[in-house]
Amino acid sequence: MNFNSKSFYPISLKHHIIFWLIYFIITVVRWGGIHGDYLYSLKTTLTGFPIHMILVYSNIYYFMPKFIYKKKYIQYIVLIFSAILIMVVIKFNLTYYLVSHNIWPEGPENIESMTLSYTIDMMIGELYVIAFVSAIKLTLDFLKEQKRVADLEKAKLETELLFLKTQISPHFFFNTLNNIYSLAEEKSNKTGKIILKLSELMRYLLYETKQKRQTLEKEILCIENYLHLERVRHNQLLEINMSISGDIHNKNIAPILLLSFIENAFKHGVNKNIGRVKIDIDFKVNEDFLYFSVSNPLPAETKHKKRFNNSSGIGIKNAKKRLSLGYNKKDYKLEFINDNNLFIVKLKIKVS
Repeated sequence: MNFNSKSFYPISLKHHIIFWLIYFIITVVRWGGIHGDYLYSLKTTLTGFPIHMILVYSNIYYFMPKFIYKKKYIQYIVLIFSAILIMVVIKFNLTYYLVSHNIWPEGPENIESMTLSYTIDMMIGELYVIAFVSAIKLTLDFLKEQKRVADLEKAKLETELLFLKTQISPHFFFNTLNNIYSLAEEKSNKTGKIILKLSELMRYLLYETKQKRQTLEKEILCIENYLHLERVRHNQLLEINMSISGDIHNKNIAPILLLSFIENAFKHGVNKNIGRVKIDIDFKVNEDFLYFSVSNPLPAETKHKKRFNNSSGIGIKNAKKRLSLGYNKKDYKLEFINDNNLFIVKLKIKVS
């Protein structure tokens, strides 16, 4: 069930008044029709209703929280039956002295004192009222608890997603700042452009990734800024080939999701290799899906191995978690491939 502030309404005093008013009218009409005396029915109902209400509210606001919810069932049964019995005695005397000596017109005989049959019949009637209202209260408590759990789960997921969005490696920023410092020392004319690119990237990460979805265009621009900074870091030792095909306009995707895969490629494919390194990145949009791939060379120390599992790094785990939290399984497909000393990530994801 979907619980939210717009679809779930708490019970207020107005609802209590409406409930008892409807119940009162039904009771008066019902017994008035049975007895053929609506005035008598009105009087006895007015006499009995305060007793119903005392028992009901005592049960749902005291007996149930204090005993049922704490699994003290025997104490609850003893107390509730004792309370009902006391109320039946009070009801008998109020009816006898305030309304009529004919206490039980619907019974098998006229009585002027409490009998076992009368007591049992009245207790069953009170139990009916208590059970009916208790069922309503339990249902509302269940719905309220479900809403609370759903709200907590939603808050937990949102917090977790927010945390995962901030998982861009701090080493990247430290290294970039060091490069900016070096360029500044050399009085390079590239310094201003690099600071601007870093500023744009930071602004995007801090202020434009709070939504569940971001436009694919902005995501690609963010990635281009990231790649520009990586080119500065690695200078002539890095070759990046990025291709974009299809219509990327009016397409949406979880923010920073693709950047996690790209950062992972640099972490394992560039930083752990010596010499010139090539990174291939491809974006292809076909109808409602983006086909994304990024490939990087395997780390030099692992090339002699038959297979290298680069799908368990922090960045990849981050991306997997975000996919499972933010998308239905049918809306994406993630693959990891080792091929000719290359590690390839392929992602098909819905972007409509």
